[in-house]
This record gives sequence, C-alpha cells and structure tokens, in this order.
Amino acid sequence: METKINVPTSLDGIKLSEYQDLIKTQSMSNDEEFIAQKMISLFCGIPLNEVVKIKLSSVNELIEHFSKLFSTKPNLQEVIVLDGVKYGFIPSLEDISYGEYIDLENSLQDWSEYHRALSVLYRPITGQVKHMYTIEAYEPSEARETVFKNAPVSVAISATVFFYRLGIELSKITLASSEREAKRMRETSQVKDSSPKSGGSTLASTQSHRENLETLTRLQVWDFLNVLPISHSKRKRKK
Repeated sequence: METKINVPTSLDGIKLSEYQDLIKTQSMSNDEEFIAQKMISLFCGIPLNEVVKIKLSSVNELIEHFSKLFSTKPNLQEVIVLDGVKYGFIPSLEDISYGEYIDLENSLQDWSEYHRALSVLYRPITGQVKHMYTIEAYEPSEARETVFKNAPVSVAISATVFFYRLGIELSKITLASSEREAKRMRETSQVKDSSPKSGGSTLASTQSHRENLETLTRLQVWDFLNVLPISHSKRKRKK
C-alpha cells in the first residue's frame, strides 16, 4: 500500500525553516536522490524512511509539483499573521535606521539567516486604519527571529522578488541620471575644456550603474528550487 501524505498546494503550505533545511542539505550533498527524498520528507512532513515506500513515478510527480510551486512569484505580503500576532511590512523603506539596514543587508545574503531578515522587515502592527498601519520600533530579538522560521516560504520569496525588482527600478533611475550627467559634460566640453578626471569619473560611474542594472536584470531568472527528477540510475549533483 502506498504511503498517504499531505502535499502542500501552494508555497503558503511550506515553512521557511523547511526550505532552509533543504538548502542546507543541497549545500552538503551531491546525491540527487537523497536531496529529492529530503525535500519530500520536509515539505510533506513524513520521515525519510516513509519516502522510500512511495512509487518512483509518484516521487517524480511530487518533484514536478514542487518545482511548479517554486516557479511562481508571489506578490509581496504586506500583512501576515504568525502565532496569532499580526505583522506589517515596513511602511517606508526610506525611513529605516542604519541598524535595521545593516541587519537586513547581512541576513538577506544567506537563506540560513532569512528568518532574521523577516524579523527586520515585519514588525507587530500597533495601529491600523484600513490599509494604513503603524508598526513597532525595531529591536533585535532572537525569540522574534525564531518565530519567523515558521513563516510561509512564500513570504520570504515575495520579499526577495520585491527587493530585486526595487533594485532594478532604482538602478534604472540612477543610470538615467548618470547618463544625463555624462551628456551634460560632453556638451560642456564642446564649449570649454573640462576636467579629464571629472569626465572619466562620470563615464566610469555610468558604466558601473549599467553593469549593476544588467546583473540585477539577469538575476530576475529566479531558481528557488533546483531538484531533478530521479532516474533509475543514481544521479550526482555537480558542485
């Protein structure tokens, strides 16, 4: 008899901690079969020794199912509820403190630290009128960070997509401004001698902004789940 399991139908049904465990497994193993088994164990909440009882065709169907889930790009969730507490996304990123920025920048670089990033981005709502709300001031808290391990992975992924898209828009604005300045300097140089150093600096800055935009644009091809179907021959992940 085939093992009965509960299969999440959306990213809301997968915890951030479960996804973090899968990422950790992938970083430590090159065994594709084991990685696929671990993913099913984590996402479906069953022991590894139960996964091996599932038919191979069903395992591959599950791999395809989860791949499709992670190919979706959820919209930013401004308000979430965890353990009965309502949290709101920072209303204005322009107003974040230097401490918030440092903690956020450090934790967004590594999925194992993403629960800390969410504890910076989301704070308990202290007051709300329709879609407008206020949130608590930021205070680093290990207990609060741990709570966000139970957040749906959709919340973390939507925040990631939001930041990449925000970065692209800001890069476009910065590049446009840099190009206007370069054009102004070229026009000025036709009228009088301009500083070679200043002109070179402006051109270098423009090129840097252009490269940054190209990099962010390429990164839009997000791949949050890289688990291959299992064949009858054992696969190995190439490092």
